[in-house]
Amino acid sequence: MIAASALAISASAQKTITLSKEQSGADEIITNFWNNDKAPHSNEETRDEQINERLHFTRTSQTDFYIYKADPAKATGQGIVVLPGGGYSKVCIAHEGFEIAKFYRDLGISCIVVKYRLPNLGHKEVPLEDAQAALKYLRTKGKKWGVDPAQVGISGGSAGGHLAAYTSNFTEDKHKPAFSILFYPVITGTTWETHQNTFQYLLGKQRTKKEQEYYSLENRVSSTTPPTILLLSDDDLTVPPISSILYYEALKANGVPATMHIYPSGGHGWCGHDEFKYAAEYKDALTDWLKLQSKAAEAKSKKTKKTKK
Repeated sequence: MIAASALAISASAQKTITLSKEQSGADEIITNFWNNDKAPHSNEETRDEQINERLHFTRTSQTDFYIYKADPAKATGQGIVVLPGGGYSKVCIAHEGFEIAKFYRDLGISCIVVKYRLPNLGHKEVPLEDAQAALKYLRTKGKKWGVDPAQVGISGGSAGGHLAAYTSNFTEDKHKPAFSILFYPVITGTTWETHQNTFQYLLGKQRTKKEQEYYSLENRVSSTTPPTILLLSDDDLTVPPISSILYYEALKANGVPATMHIYPSGGHGWCGHDEFKYAAEYKDALTDWLKLQSKAAEAKSKKTKKTKK
């Protein structure tokens, strides 16, 4: 059912999958930005990549960038790296990737949707370096699409939300995203408050309590964590809302601007779905918040220029 192009990696004859522009709605696709042979770390995946009819990738070993370019007449100067979820066992690229990127593009924001390499039970550096590479790419190449390098943020849902927050806290300060958009993110590794499979795939089955606490992102927030908006549902049984609440409290304790919207219902996984009862509300809230981030960036830029004079 999926008409995808399969590319062979010569070293291992692994088959990788890149979707077409027609399937993704992307304006440009960077196929094989890097793979396990070229990237700083490997996830040691040796099996062929797979994809199902819902566009859920598994066994990913090659990083692809799907690029969505804002209309120059509408470009706000902002850019967003989009990270789909999937519990770190798959990349659910359709709605939490392609569809939300189209929404951002319609707002005048250019995006990169990342088909990232999965951690494969313990290779925690791998998805992080893919997200960081996408940020760098959008900051440099995005200039020709009207993207201001100082206004490149990050967005993710569920485990993609963990990866977005992970990137926001584990990246060197001068390279951190300008802002973070987190849809019902996995944040904490505490047993009863989280989605345990996400931490299992990220850290491995033999993870220690200390390691799990270290990658519980409410424990990693600092004053340099970027401004954040959290969007979630009260009845989410997959990733309980308390996970986001802990992150919000940590942001406020460190003086980081933060906004949180908890919708009465909707469960888990509604990012990019127009069928979600509160789709109009979350899109309006997100649009307003993004405008505030743009104004803050412009004010900061003017202040910097004035100081230099």
